[in-house]
Amino acid sequence: MYRYDAYDQKIVDDRVRQFRDQTQRYLAGQLSEDEFRPLRLQNGLYVQRYAPMLRIAVPYGMLSSDQLRKIADISRHYDRGYAHVSTRQNFQLNWPALADVPEILAELAQVEMHAIQTSGNCIRNTTTDQFAGVVAGEIEDPRPTCELIRQWSTFHPEFAFLPRKFKIAVNALPEIDRAATQVHDIGVYIVRNAAGEVGYKIMVGGGLGRTPIIGSIIREFLPRQDLIAYLDAVLRVYNLHGRRDNKYKARIKILVKALTPAVFAEQVEAEFKHLQNGPLTVPSAEFERLASFFTAPAYESLPAIAAELTAARAHDAVFDNWVHRNVSAHKVPGYAIVTLSLKQVGIAPGDITAEQMEAVAGLADTFSFGELRTTHEQNIVLADVKQSDLPALYAELKTLGFDTANIGFLTNIICCPGGDYCSLANAKSIPIAEAIQRRYQDLEEVYDLGPLDLNISGCMNACGHHHVGHIGILGVDKKGAEFYQVSLGGSSGHDASIGDILGPSFEADDMAEVIEEILNTYLDLRQSGETFLSTYRRVGIAVFKERVYANAD
Repeated sequence: MYRYDAYDQKIVDDRVRQFRDQTQRYLAGQLSEDEFRPLRLQNGLYVQRYAPMLRIAVPYGMLSSDQLRKIADISRHYDRGYAHVSTRQNFQLNWPALADVPEILAELAQVEMHAIQTSGNCIRNTTTDQFAGVVAGEIEDPRPTCELIRQWSTFHPEFAFLPRKFKIAVNALPEIDRAATQVHDIGVYIVRNAAGEVGYKIMVGGGLGRTPIIGSIIREFLPRQDLIAYLDAVLRVYNLHGRRDNKYKARIKILVKALTPAVFAEQVEAEFKHLQNGPLTVPSAEFERLASFFTAPAYESLPAIAAELTAARAHDAVFDNWVHRNVSAHKVPGYAIVTLSLKQVGIAPGDITAEQMEAVAGLADTFSFGELRTTHEQNIVLADVKQSDLPALYAELKTLGFDTANIGFLTNIICCPGGDYCSLANAKSIPIAEAIQRRYQDLEEVYDLGPLDLNISGCMNACGHHHVGHIGILGVDKKGAEFYQVSLGGSSGHDASIGDILGPSFEADDMAEVIEEILNTYLDLRQSGETFLSTYRRVGIAVFKERVYANAD
């Protein structure tokens, strides 16, 4: 994984000192709320419903065991003993005191971590596939590209106060997209042209929130050395022409839609001509330098299938099921990728206690070369586990509650913190997730439903990505009461789509039954081999609407 050099450490240490001074001046009444707001936001600090929320950056989802231990220690001493994994692969603390935040940032800096640009109208944390570098089929490892973007975008003076927040994702797999790349402000696809050269396909103008839009392709192939110059051109056009008079129309997706993707692409190309072959050109040596941080660990030469794993699966049906659901193929023979489910019934999706973080850090040291990843789906991955170690790892995960075999299925719910924490939320998210999880505790019933993404957001900001859930749930306010709107048919993969709104919203107490009726309708309609999404795309929304509202009445 990437390790700081002297420049990185100085940048982070300087920022800690700056923010300590800014916070002290604010608390002393020397800075107004309006003056302090942009300063705290670009240091990851929100003012939420009951307390500040601090968002800690986890670049492209990678962190070391020591970094996770530090977050555990901070959560215990400065918060309430737990943290939350977000859909941008970051960690969030929900209860820090404002006066303690500079000290938290100072402690994070000790382990090469920060909260810089995790909020505010700037370029946020670049995300990618949680299996990056260890899964077969990639054009190349996307992490060096992510790191290149991180270094370019951090403290970029032209992009510190954009019209609105800005998000970039990178994907390197031709057939799979685990990073929701098409619903980002910029989606970067690593591709290979007819001559065999590696470069990038660029999509712009995706996003969720109040106006959900799938991004548009504006460049089919960009030579790899031109990536930063081209991204710079995109941001310049946005900075020049993006709306600043109306925050609801300020995202780049609105600009691309208003101009049309073709006209927007023309403007980017015109700007790019001034930047191409200039100082922003990335030399091959720089790609090689960045790639050197992501070299393979000391893998052993192992059989393709471990005898210990085969025996354990034959002996224990529950373990066999967990391997089938939560363990993915590794590109190195004899190794496996393990996803730890943070979706235990009764626990807010994505939450993890200090004790659990310390235990997972120990598991990373023992089983996965001291590294781990956070995921877009609010889980944790150990990416380099020997197949022969899977039985021992599983035994440890059972004691921690991370053994739920539901990855890719209904109860692996994506869920924002909602009205329990967030001051922007219209309704609570966590109780809805729990009600659905409790209704579907029978895993055999869950498996019979097939692959299914259920996403929940507490407001139109869509932190739970409800628009691209196969089933999406959105909290809405109706005369001061919490109601929930349902959408169907969304997808965040290569076949990305925005879900269709089912109809009028439902009361909180009805939501588990509403979801059950939707799923029963699917079971009645599906044909052999169909998933929920394929069934929905074949039959459309009308039959679901008829069944759900007929029973609701």
